[in-house]
Amino acid sequence: MESLKEKTARGLFWGGMNNGVQQLIGLLAGIILGRLLSPSDYGMIAMITIFSVVATELQSSGFKTALTNLKSPTDNDYNSVFWFNIVVSLFIYLVLFFSAPLIARYYHTPALVPLCRYVFLGFFISSFGMAQSAWLFKNLRTKQQAKAGLTAIVVSNLCGIILAWRGFAYWAIATQTILYILVNTLMLWHYSPWRPTLSWDPEPVRRMFPFSCKIMVSAILTQVNNNILNILLGRYYTARETGHFNNASQWNYKASYTLQGMVQMVAQPVFVDLAGDPDRQLRALRKLVRFVSFVAFPLLLGFSLVSEEFIVLTITEKWLPAAHLLRILCLCGAFMPLSVLFANLVVSRGRSDIYLYSTLALAVCQLTLMLLLKDNGVRMMVVAYTLLNIFWMFVWHFFVCRITGYRLRHLLADLLPFLVIAAAVMVFTGWATSSFNNLWLRLVSRIVLAAGLYFVIMKLLHAKILDECLQYLRKK
Repeated sequence: MESLKEKTARGLFWGGMNNGVQQLIGLLAGIILGRLLSPSDYGMIAMITIFSVVATELQSSGFKTALTNLKSPTDNDYNSVFWFNIVVSLFIYLVLFFSAPLIARYYHTPALVPLCRYVFLGFFISSFGMAQSAWLFKNLRTKQQAKAGLTAIVVSNLCGIILAWRGFAYWAIATQTILYILVNTLMLWHYSPWRPTLSWDPEPVRRMFPFSCKIMVSAILTQVNNNILNILLGRYYTARETGHFNNASQWNYKASYTLQGMVQMVAQPVFVDLAGDPDRQLRALRKLVRFVSFVAFPLLLGFSLVSEEFIVLTITEKWLPAAHLLRILCLCGAFMPLSVLFANLVVSRGRSDIYLYSTLALAVCQLTLMLLLKDNGVRMMVVAYTLLNIFWMFVWHFFVCRITGYRLRHLLADLLPFLVIAAAVMVFTGWATSSFNNLWLRLVSRIVLAAGLYFVIMKLLHAKILDECLQYLRKK
């Protein structure tokens, strides 16, 4: 029988494969779409994204996390959640359908009315796959989740590119999003053996709701936090400026989520399984912190180093303002996987109250800070957003320390070596290649030199996490 350690390693492997390949495909599609579409097209979608993601969290109501936190959820538990999600999502879609004119009025953009009504279909479709997704997640079926996600991203990106090429502008991005949700939902049904029945018992939903509602509110606040600049820039700046930020944010997300997705696929199920053994849980946490730091800091700091060359060479100089914002956002992206890891630990201990209050406090601080700085330009708002989110990683750690005894000195011992080495490598690489005028030469040389230096230094220092990763890859 497969051990928890082997399940975790397999989950990280397939999570990495899934998110790595998805982001690679997204990278190629993003380059093509960036060349075909304008910043204003991205700005149109960015303005209404917050409504879709909040609606998705409302219809799921935190029950995926609640099901995962149950030691042995029954078919009746899954069935109750399945029908609840569908009914709630239909109600929310009807509310948003008739609220579309109000959304358009807020952004002073009448064209948003039909776009809203079309895009919001996505979260209604996703409700049909929520229970299946929860079953696969609970049972650490990361390989099946990876296959579902990869199929969906290939189909949706191909369709989005074709529509953009045919001149459908922002409708191409909207259709791409809906197709991804539809195909992913169908694939989840294909891979999950669980099937709903027509009978509905509300008791499991009532039983889980005190826990799940805190997860739901926290998830909504997280989405507001993630999209706060899109919301405010769409209101106080032009669609073009909003589009530049949104594009930079998407590239940062593609890089950061490669690792965040790996963590989310395994962290909570593993921590729940180890809840009865605090010492093993703490050891697992520290190993995951070292793994995340080992990958996140060189990946995101490296992306920050080459942001300008990457943007100009792939999606042309019309997106140069996005490159300047991307350089800053990557610093935030380097710490986000650690925040996600700590948040999963808090939830696995059943402390959805801490998860809620911490997320709420971040939302209040972020909204207040952004409103105070809204007249100081987009760049200043992005800098403040980045610094606040880096600081909040330490807030999450404070709660983890209270729960597990994982002290600040332990955290610094686990992450600082990787942060310092990655930062030093990037500074040296930037200095060594600064005289290269050819953008292609500068991009390639920076990637090769930084990756090579980081690997060599890790080998010379006998980094255990590197040896374990190489050993597992050789076995695979």
